[in-house]
Amino acid sequence: MRNPKTKQTYLGITLAIFAVIVWAGNFVIARGVMHKIGPVSLAFYRWTLATILLAPFAIKSVIGDKKSILAKRGYLFWVSFTGIAIFNTLVYVAGHHTTAINLALIGTTSSPIFATILAIIFLKDRPGIFRISGIAVCFSGIILLISRGSLETLMGFHFSKGDLWVMGGAMAFAVYNVLVRKKPSNISPISFLFVIFAAGAIMLLPAFLIEYTAGPPTQWDLSLVGVLFYLGAGTSIISFLCWNMALEKIGTGRTVLFGNLIPIFSTIEAVWFLGEKITPIHIISGLIVILGLVLANTKIKRMAPPIMAEPEI
Repeated sequence: MRNPKTKQTYLGITLAIFAVIVWAGNFVIARGVMHKIGPVSLAFYRWTLATILLAPFAIKSVIGDKKSILAKRGYLFWVSFTGIAIFNTLVYVAGHHTTAINLALIGTTSSPIFATILAIIFLKDRPGIFRISGIAVCFSGIILLISRGSLETLMGFHFSKGDLWVMGGAMAFAVYNVLVRKKPSNISPISFLFVIFAAGAIMLLPAFLIEYTAGPPTQWDLSLVGVLFYLGAGTSIISFLCWNMALEKIGTGRTVLFGNLIPIFSTIEAVWFLGEKITPIHIISGLIVILGLVLANTKIKRMAPPIMAEPEI
């Protein structure tokens, strides 16, 4: 009979992978409408729509959790600020100022590293040799993908204003991942999502109004509406719910590593939906990242009971 902890680990891994598959579409689909809508507006409409769609299912739960929510309002503020108001907004802003190579490299490699460091400092997480090795292997796979196997491309890499924006977004998401590990158990998952979505949208309102009045007008059409629904329902409600459950089941350090699969899945989705060609570099780098994830999720079985067992994360 399979160990219940093992079942929880497999479930956490499955949830993390599913969330990443849906999130990968965020970069493929949203990139096509960046010329139609400003980055802050895209983020604001996304979270506002997600809040509206989630409201009918969450209101009753939120009312029941009201006391716990108010008691943890400071904690919920920082979760909303980092994971909702800041993270994707900075990524959308960065898309206007940096290349896709820089965007993917910084966004997919720096956030897991930041999260691992923060988990060690604030959560007393103790990554073993397999976890550290897995991070290194994932990093090498992403480097291979972004550089397309060209040392010249890699050596020509440089930071721009957009790179700093996406690095800020990656840091914000790393902080979010660490904070979610401390989610109060007396606040239900659906209440938690509704509150941080609503709070994040409210935080974005001032910047949205500035962009709305000072920037170019949004070019509304059916494709943009469809993208917003995909972002609001898929990449927001469904993905965040799955991601948060994965964080609880397998921990921050292990969950965030699956973010390295985003460029892999983005490539696959680009082939399917945009007709782009896949190359041997895509296949090889994908296998390397998968190897890194397997390595990072490997644990050494102890032959004798230790004096203090490593906490399950």
